[in-house]
Amino acid sequence: MTPRSADSPGSARKRLGAALGLFALAGAALAPVSVAFAQDDAAPIPLLSDTEMNEILHADADPIYTAAGLNPKSVKIFIVGDPTREGMNSWVEGGQNMFVTAGLIIQTKNPNQLSGVFAHETGHMAGGHLARQDQGEKQTLATYLLTLGLGIAAAAAGAPDAAGGLLYSAGYFAALTGAGFTRTQESSADQAAVTYLEKAGESSRGLVEFFDNFRYEEVFADAQRYRFFMDHPLTSDRIDALQVRSEQQPHYNVVDSPEALERHQILIAKLRAYLNLPQQTLNDYPDSDVSFPAKYARAIAYSRDQETDKAITLTDALIAERPTDPYLSQLKGQILFGAGRAKDAEAPLRQAVLLKPDAPELLFLLGQTLLAEDNPAKLDEAINDLHHGLSLESDNPEGWLFLSQAYDKKGDGGMARLAAAEKSFALGQNDDARRFGMQARQILPKGSPEWRRATDIVLVSKPSNDDLKLLAQEGSTNAPQKR
Repeated sequence: MTPRSADSPGSARKRLGAALGLFALAGAALAPVSVAFAQDDAAPIPLLSDTEMNEILHADADPIYTAAGLNPKSVKIFIVGDPTREGMNSWVEGGQNMFVTAGLIIQTKNPNQLSGVFAHETGHMAGGHLARQDQGEKQTLATYLLTLGLGIAAAAAGAPDAAGGLLYSAGYFAALTGAGFTRTQESSADQAAVTYLEKAGESSRGLVEFFDNFRYEEVFADAQRYRFFMDHPLTSDRIDALQVRSEQQPHYNVVDSPEALERHQILIAKLRAYLNLPQQTLNDYPDSDVSFPAKYARAIAYSRDQETDKAITLTDALIAERPTDPYLSQLKGQILFGAGRAKDAEAPLRQAVLLKPDAPELLFLLGQTLLAEDNPAKLDEAINDLHHGLSLESDNPEGWLFLSQAYDKKGDGGMARLAAAEKSFALGQNDDARRFGMQARQILPKGSPEWRRATDIVLVSKPSNDDLKLLAQEGSTNAPQKR
């Protein structure tokens, strides 16, 4: 693939935070789908936020990260909500942020194939290909300029035919240089993937199978290729070389466990159920399919089709089958909340948190539900749950938004504005972060930790000259005025 990095890690963090919290701002409360992630200002793409799906992906990927010498806790996996085959892709951005589209996951037939894709991307990540992308672009530009220069020189020497040919071919030769650099990186990532999978005790057969399923892609022009194979150009020689190396590995014949296979099926069932139309999901998973993943998908489809009673009946049956699964209780709570039954949603969401007490998503859902009940007696508990979630995921704008609402309901304007400033800061919205930070400072006790935090947010959010003057007068900063 061609790694993507158009901005600094700090900027990438802001954009990631914006994506993870935006669905709450859009009012799609308790939905697992975040609304948008802007890879650049002109290309917003959806992200999915779901703890269970993320855990399944990490179960597949973490042994590979460890084998590559990376800390699995430092690598974030983001699911891009494009379920189409045409849009399937995966890439690394902003250091150790790995993105994979729902469409690619759905196209994998087993966890070993998905692990193979993760191993390939890890090869790019651990190999520093992201940092070397600039080198490839410089080589391409150098070839282009050199060819143009030769063309100009030929024209000056009185050889117009040679000059015309060189000038006309400058872009072609530059493209060849860029393609050669990309092919080198792709082959390097392939070989690294085999090494990591073998070290993790897994087979590299899945990676070969995944590429081989799309071998025909090499005959298409870029405009006709699926996005993954535009970024990861295939050749038969590359696939054959990968096959030979893979077959030589001791773990080549290792197969996925039944538990891993079912996790993979649950992952795909949830993706289809949340991203496809409900009727499509019910067609994909008919009543005749009594497997756990199929029933899970149907429960989600019924809830999205506003058939709440059917969804709850099916979810209750799943909970009876697996009473210690926190995500089934979460699903029941989401269904009830989505149907406007916040009081009924509270009990299953409490059960979800009881079963998995350190999952920020579940804590935010419970906190939001308690707020929606409009019961002053439950405000402090909602605030505690939201603070707990934010202690685990401090850059989640969704959690800060709910916390701001909770403090506002309680009549604590200073803390409400501080939480609003935190939300805006996590989203990279400097003007709003500065404005709410200044408002919070006017209300919070001067010198308190919260007042100091509000001051910090103002200082890093491009404060105006007037803001700096006020802070300097208070002795809050010695920063010089802007010019």
